[in-house]
Amino acid sequence: MTDFQLSTVLRCPRDRAWEWISSVDGIAAEMRPYFRMTAPPGVARLTDLKVELGRPLFRSRVFVFGVLPAGSWDLTLVALEGGRGFVEESPSTSMRCWRHERRLADHADGVKLTDHLTFEAKLASAAVGWLIERVFHHRHRVLRERLER
Repeated sequence: MTDFQLSTVLRCPRDRAWEWISSVDGIAAEMRPYFRMTAPPGVARLTDLKVELGRPLFRSRVFVFGVLPAGSWDLTLVALEGGRGFVEESPSTSMRCWRHERRLADHADGVKLTDHLTFEAKLASAAVGWLIERVFHHRHRVLRERLER
């Protein structure tokens, strides 16, 4: 089991950060070029969907580097606090377990975003853990670049 946490202070208002982290385009931009995840047509934000905590919102196909199929995830939120964050526990074909907690907290310089991940890959867990850590460092770089303009 891998447990990993990363925090970044973003010099932007909380509502701007929330708009980004709850949007399909924001999530996609953070994941590029490492991963691409599909979403149903017409869904621009997580809040466009009827959220029933603990029930899958939709099935997303995942592609490594945008083209190599890497299975599917049943995107499932177990907690959602508008403007503050969410907890995602999504069953997937590649993970024994996956928990992603993403929180926003007030900070003197803007807002502090924290990602806390707990996961276990079904195969090559050391390599997958290394990759997920790199991807989240990349995601935080993208957040700073996009939200601090």
